[in-house]
Amino acid sequence: MSDAYDLIEHQVLNPATEEVIATVPAATAADVDAAVARAARAQVTWAALAPADRARLLRRFAAAVDEHLEELAQLEVREAGHTVGNARWEAGNVRDLLDYAAGGVERLTGRQIPVAGGLDITILEPLGVVGVIAPWNFPMPIAAWGTAPALAAGNAVILKPAETTPLTALRLAELALAAGLPEHLFQVLPGAGAVAGDALVEHPGVAKIVFTGSTRVGKQIMAKCAQRVKRVTLELGGKSANIVFADADVEAAAAAAPMSFLDNSGQDCCARTRILVQRPVYDRFLELLAPGIESVVVGDPADEKTQMGPLISRTQLERVRAYVPGDLPGIRGTAPEGPGFWFAPTVVTGAAPDAPVAVEEVFGPVAVVLPFDDEADAVRLANATEYGLSGSIWTRDVGRALRVSGAVAAGNLSVNSHSSVRYWTPFGGYKQSGLGRELGPDALAAFTETKNVFISTEA
Repeated sequence: MSDAYDLIEHQVLNPATEEVIATVPAATAADVDAAVARAARAQVTWAALAPADRARLLRRFAAAVDEHLEELAQLEVREAGHTVGNARWEAGNVRDLLDYAAGGVERLTGRQIPVAGGLDITILEPLGVVGVIAPWNFPMPIAAWGTAPALAAGNAVILKPAETTPLTALRLAELALAAGLPEHLFQVLPGAGAVAGDALVEHPGVAKIVFTGSTRVGKQIMAKCAQRVKRVTLELGGKSANIVFADADVEAAAAAAPMSFLDNSGQDCCARTRILVQRPVYDRFLELLAPGIESVVVGDPADEKTQMGPLISRTQLERVRAYVPGDLPGIRGTAPEGPGFWFAPTVVTGAAPDAPVAVEEVFGPVAVVLPFDDEADAVRLANATEYGLSGSIWTRDVGRALRVSGAVAAGNLSVNSHSSVRYWTPFGGYKQSGLGRELGPDALAAFTETKNVFISTEA
């Protein structure tokens, strides 16, 4: 962290208690400028290392994360309100991403292309300095989605965490340095998006921006990057469908549905918040769903038995409340009263297909259940949103699963499952859910330039 920070500070609250747990300095535009200069110098040294040496240091970073996994998890519980089980998975995901990226360093190869009169080769070169702007809903893993492959490809990284969740990012930077990564190669600059974030996006020394957040802000970042023809990867909003056909295992589909949208208190762009159920099994599905929703344990995220914690902030709580007026029919769970940003698990059954709660991203523990008639109707409803990030299809018919997977406009689909994210497979969205792909075997290449070299062999 730069010694040049102003005295401006930001308070970090525990969303389960509303208590202040830390204050962190807020970076200014001048701080960003200084950090970019330091990062550019460190990047030259880093890129010059032998690939095996870069890989070895990234594995040391992964090992350091593993050694401090419980510390990182507890920090995530306190700053983000995540259940402790989820937080441990998130810290482990950072470790796994670093290990996976390290494995790609020595396989980041170009090609030899047949040409007349000589030899043609391509070389993948690092971009330089990469800016990663991470969200508050999954502070650790999503920060690593951009950071790990960017470092592995030979770049320096400046990470701007969300204002509400900077603590795990700052600790990861400390662990990177302790693991032996060059000083200033991976820097964390907490601060306001309108100040530090904008400065990072607009800085001429930053070659690429990786942003995860709202579609509204993503569009603004994309426009600013366009002014400099700057590369950008955007992972934005979602309103994913969970399609249950009459031939599915309805009991299994109903049992899996609650945590498909309640995990992380619904603050997940992949949340299956539009449950589409074929009419012959609609009533039966609701009968099976109700006890699952009502039994979800909402409470202290540090308690091992808790399944759902609080929302991140009062602002988010008020946003979610605005989508669910008290007169909407449905299913409601329970949540603690008193301090904390609590909202009970909620399923709305009486909404019109085009109601705001049915088509807009609520980003809270709220889902709608809508009936459909046939396969074409299911696809029409699934695609009746500006988003296209994820979704699920429940059916025993393999042909139907393939047809519907091909027809639903979403980047990540699961059949008889709600699993969306694996660090070794690509992730990204259609339509206004984003631009580009993260994770998977091609992640490192997204942080490189392709240089073509022709060598004449003619005498």
